Amino acid sequence: MKKIKDKLGKFYKLAFFIVFIIIWTLFVYAIDGEWLYFIPLFVGDHLFWHTFNYTFWKKREKKRKKKKSELRSWFDAILFAVIAATILRIFLIEAYTIPTSSMEKSLLIGDFLFVSKVSYGPRVPITPLSFPLVHHTMPVLGGKSYSESIKLPYHRMKGFNDANENSSIGVERNDCVVFNWPAETLGRPIDKKENYIKRCVGLPGDEIELIDGQLIVNGEPQEEFEGIKKQWHYAVKTKGSGLNPKILYEKYDITEGGYGKNQNEYMLTLTNKSRDALFTFTNVKSIDKRLKKDGKFEEYIYPHSKNFAWNEDNYGSLVIPKAGETIALTTDNLALYKDIIERYEGNSLKVIGGEIFINKEVAPSYTFKMNYYWLMGDNRHNSADSRFWGFVPEDHIVGKALFIWMSWDKNAKGLKKIRWNRLFNGVK
Repeated sequence: MKKIKDKLGKFYKLAFFIVFIIIWTLFVYAIDGEWLYFIPLFVGDHLFWHTFNYTFWKKREKKRKKKKSELRSWFDAILFAVIAATILRIFLIEAYTIPTSSMEKSLLIGDFLFVSKVSYGPRVPITPLSFPLVHHTMPVLGGKSYSESIKLPYHRMKGFNDANENSSIGVERNDCVVFNWPAETLGRPIDKKENYIKRCVGLPGDEIELIDGQLIVNGEPQEEFEGIKKQWHYAVKTKGSGLNPKILYEKYDITEGGYGKNQNEYMLTLTNKSRDALFTFTNVKSIDKRLKKDGKFEEYIYPHSKNFAWNEDNYGSLVIPKAGETIALTTDNLALYKDIIERYEGNSLKVIGGEIFINKEVAPSYTFKMNYYWLMGDNRHNSADSRFWGFVPEDHIVGKALFIWMSWDKNAKGLKKIRWNRLFNGVK
């Protein structure tokens, strides 16, 4: 009995740590206190590295135990830290950085986020043989950080969010979602594709449409709520005197744009709030939103077919595919679903003599195997999103953005580089 107790005693501290993380995650989720997720990191660092002495991996010695060397102690601590951080990163929560302006002004360049893997359910790694805490490329050395010698099929564990009629993993309309970029053509496994973050504006089965820049979902304008701050391009003309870029930045948070055709014209990216503020300037003559006309075909817009004369401001209407639903296939609408059939759901597709063949059989229709989502950036005229590359498959969904733990403004100076008012703000 004593031997069993001694043996189990070697692992109780690790078990305690894992149980603590699980219980804490459930507690934080239950009270909606998302910012509290960071506390176990600090607690673990102090409590487990400085208070407890982990020796559970040390081999039993028949004679007197030797004191671990300083080097061995450091190795053990680092090994445990890497293992614990890897488990947290894969299954619970991961840190991300906003690198581009596609979500401004809702999310800003330099925002550091924690993203929940448990909200929609963590994915079992498709490429389990990979260097820990690295995405797809080795730091400094370059080259792949993973091996494809073992590849597991897609499987998602049950998440905290309840499934609904439109989403089996609990994604809700207007969630800020991190996902693997489906349009990547480098041949990487799904979980090693580039990470993007956009707002989910369309769920499986939704009908979406853009009319003069206004998003319409199921016949209703997109919901406006606190936290969503969309931007568009505007042509601003003055009466002769210029606009002070320092004032535009410091007072009105206008960070994108420059001169237009002449010194009296500016091309600025504005929210509704900053646009209304500029209207009060005595030297501002006019402010006009720059929109593509309805019916103007843009080849770079999905599905890149002249059968669909769509652009980034006037798009659709389009129904987002839902698992189990069947659609009629024609050569006219095939461009919409080609990527789904071939790339995402792994079928062979050919058109011969005006007939569509899927897996060498004539296919007048197709039944979707997965749910799909439509994701867009809040910075509507500076966002590469679903309008450009189409649907996001469910197996590409990574997690839900929770809160901002740090925000760094590279254009500011000194202590102003930290956007103090954004720290620990929840993502809406």
